Amino acid sequence: MDINKLSTESRNSMTTNLDLMSPLEIVKVMNSEDKKVAEAVEKVLPQVAEAVKLITKSFKNNGRLFYMGAGTSGRLGVLDAAECVPTFGTDPEMVQGLIAGGMDAMTVAVEGAEDSVELGKQDLIDRHLTDNDVVVGIAASGRTPYVVGALDYAKSVGAGAVALSCNDNAEISNHAQIAIEVVPGPEVLSGSTRLKSGTAQKMILNMLSTASMVGIGKTYGNLMVDVKPTNEKLIQRSKNIIMDITKVDDQTAGEALVAAGYSVKMAIVMIMNSDDKSKAEKKLKDADGFVRRAIK
Repeated sequence: MDINKLSTESRNSMTTNLDLMSPLEIVKVMNSEDKKVAEAVEKVLPQVAEAVKLITKSFKNNGRLFYMGAGTSGRLGVLDAAECVPTFGTDPEMVQGLIAGGMDAMTVAVEGAEDSVELGKQDLIDRHLTDNDVVVGIAASGRTPYVVGALDYAKSVGAGAVALSCNDNAEISNHAQIAIEVVPGPEVLSGSTRLKSGTAQKMILNMLSTASMVGIGKTYGNLMVDVKPTNEKLIQRSKNIIMDITKVDDQTAGEALVAAGYSVKMAIVMIMNSDDKSKAEKKLKDADGFVRRAIK
């Protein structure tokens, strides 16, 4: 599709005098435009849910999730992948964000990287993509060659292929088994897809990772029972979670956390079932990591 016909490249009629606006007028119009993002996301929730099912199935088969994108889209994928480690206690290999041009492109544009179909393919070859994995290609424009290359390679090896774009009839949709086309409309600053498009992408990535993690037992209710207690704040959060579920006091929760090797899940099962660590570990394994099933 001609770039000039893309919604993400068109001018927003509400901001044609942006440079003449006061700071308050600018932030008001930005806020008004941002309200449209959630409405746009709502329209594609069925497609997002289908992608969640695909990713959850992959995780249950020890598969991995790869986010692939260039520029802002790539950075958002890297961010969501990085957040899975402390939030859900995942191995860094389980969810990976790959950006055209490599990690240098997180802060500095790498000329021509996003225009290479081969680079998208090669980045996945280097990570030994298998048919147990899922690739989510992210491109606000919906036409990034790097993403096309990644999705085509994913399909060629039998991996899941999901396209996330911010334009209707996106080119990358033709290269995926599940297409998510969220269209928040023209940007406040024409063509600056780090704004509404980026917000829409971030909201959807939040859904993909969070809902998939719920699907493999990384939560109990709405509590992060696989959180990694790597600092003082997270240790206290871990104890609070244990106390909330088991109704023990702070000292007992802390002692259980230490006895469980700082596994919140393990500590909860140990307390609720009056088990030692080895018994709790077996029950969690038999329950596929779901705390609710392990404390029945």
